[in-house]
Amino acid sequence: MAGLGADSATARELKPELNEWSSIVKTNSILADIFDVLMSIDASLSTVPHMKKPPRPERYPRPGDKNTETKNIGKGSLALDEMREWLNQKEAQWPDQ
Repeated sequence: MAGLGADSATARELKPELNEWSSIVKTNSILADIFDVLMSIDASLSTVPHMKKPPRPERYPRPGDKNTETKNIGKGSLALDEMREWLNQKEAQWPDQ
């Protein structure tokens, strides 16, 4: 039983109350909620020094939401060499610790 996944037929039979928690949909829903909360916290903390009301962050898109189009942020994926170069540049900017 220990080696079986939570979504296996045996696990569903022995622990039917866990069926809902073993679904990918439930996991993705929880992750989207966590993302929304973290974005709200980030928005709030970014305005603390200015004492302004934080902007309301956009809600993470869920299936079934209206106007859920994919947004690409940045220029896309980087080749491994480009990523190493970018990380080295960023590391060079860090203050010595």
